[in-house]
Amino acid sequence: MAEPVRVPTAKVALSTASVYPESTATAFEIAARLGYDGVEVMVWTDPVSQDIEALRRLSDHHGVPILAVHAPCLLITQRVWSTDPWTKLQRAQAAAERLGASTVVVHPPFRWQRQYARDFVSGIWRMADETDVRFAVENMYPWRYRDREMLAYAPEWDVTKDDYRHFTVDLSHTATARTDATAMIDRMGDRLAHIHLADGNGSAKDEHLVPGRGTQPCAELLESLARTSFDGHVVIEVNTRRAMSSAEREADLAEALAFTRLHLATTATTPTPTPGPTTPGPATPTQRDKARRP
Repeated sequence: MAEPVRVPTAKVALSTASVYPESTATAFEIAARLGYDGVEVMVWTDPVSQDIEALRRLSDHHGVPILAVHAPCLLITQRVWSTDPWTKLQRAQAAAERLGASTVVVHPPFRWQRQYARDFVSGIWRMADETDVRFAVENMYPWRYRDREMLAYAPEWDVTKDDYRHFTVDLSHTATARTDATAMIDRMGDRLAHIHLADGNGSAKDEHLVPGRGTQPCAELLESLARTSFDGHVVIEVNTRRAMSSAEREADLAEALAFTRLHLATTATTPTPTPGPTTPGPATPTQRDKARRP
């Protein structure tokens, strides 16, 4: 008799960044055609990605919900939705609330954003306390050029070194950082709320390969989620800009979805591995005195 299969409630979404250089609208079309559960909107230079009503119309037309909003934190989006980083986050929160998205993904500040970086941890807590939307802070990586390394993010590119309520783990970023993804995920613990699923081989470039084509523990992470009550989202965020045609791009995104569906399930009798000793991370929300927060 076949063993029953346990599938977590996590939904699998397509990042609109995964269709670049095609448009945000194209991402909704592909997500609907391939059977994704929803999309994560990368707010960037495409005007549609910045327009809440246009996004709502796309979502309604294709029957594809918007599950997350990625705040405009990239170098190329420094002027999108204001030059003030806190205004960007406020607008991302408002967009998420109006569109029914549960999560705002945010990067740690660049080091040259000194005041923003100084207030970032406490500011994220203040914003998180004002809404049901999760602010999931994403791990980044050092910038490298030949044999030189530059720490571009503050307070840390390894966001587990600071105290946040929710985290996003990006497995392309762990590859670029050449850090132990499994150890980082262990440090995040039950504060891991959002997954950017992609792969990488440790190149200095942020590769965002289709999962399964690199060295990162993509399958292992998904299988571990199937053994837990993970209730966040798994977002396919891959680079398809080298695709020679729309059909090739769509084939990559179909492969990524199939890989995720396959591994985001496990037999109900699969034993949960006994965790080994890990480096303790920052205190969980239940261990902290919230009254001491600003």
